[in-house]
Amino acid sequence: MPAAIVTGSSRGIGRAIATRFAADGFDVTINYLNQEDAAVDVAGEVREYGQESTVVGADVSTVAGARELIDCAVDAFGGVDHVVNNAGIDHHRYTPELDPADFDRIMDVNVNSAFIVTKHALPWLEQSDASPSVTNLSSILAHTGAPIECHYSASKGALISLTRSHAAEFAPEVRVNAIAPGHIETDMTADRHPGEKERQREAIPVGHFGQPGDIAHACAYLREATFVTGEVLNVNGGETMR
Repeated sequence: MPAAIVTGSSRGIGRAIATRFAADGFDVTINYLNQEDAAVDVAGEVREYGQESTVVGADVSTVAGARELIDCAVDAFGGVDHVVNNAGIDHHRYTPELDPADFDRIMDVNVNSAFIVTKHALPWLEQSDASPSVTNLSSILAHTGAPIECHYSASKGALISLTRSHAAEFAPEVRVNAIAPGHIETDMTADRHPGEKERQREAIPVGHFGQPGDIAHACAYLREATFVTGEVLNVNGGETMR
């Protein structure tokens, strides 16, 4: 049975990706940092699809945490066929208010985790005969920037560069792509001011926000698209056309 790892999969987009993989016939390793109960719930959803799941609480921005995640996945399923680097954090700060430690933490979680997890999963991915792949979750802000999220935007831009570099380095054995979501409705975006939310919605040509399932669908496409590597799939309702 093919097996996938989804980092940061206790909620939101990561949860949707994990359950989509299960629906498509994959055993799934669920990763969380703080929300163990939510991660266990996701594992239950995976099993409802008839697939196996293991839950790993680990800080994947550290070498020890990444190694623990990969080791647990291999112990549970015998190997790794697909990795989705979804773990990420965000907070709003203007540059004069931004502490360098906050900048570093964003880079650690959003970029370094993808590098470390991929590095330690690579030997197993290279042994896979299931068209192995890595998918990194970037953001529309990698293209547009944002006035109160320079650190977040920078991290997501770096993730695109990492994606393309790894795609070139790992070919032809392992494909590496990225998804750049636009405005997706999750609990991380639920506290937006109604006026701000309406302005954001009006900027989207399709007229509505995305859902976590939209990103999960894109992830499933990249997993199966054996002639696609080194690409960034923009899933933003057409917002970057403007």
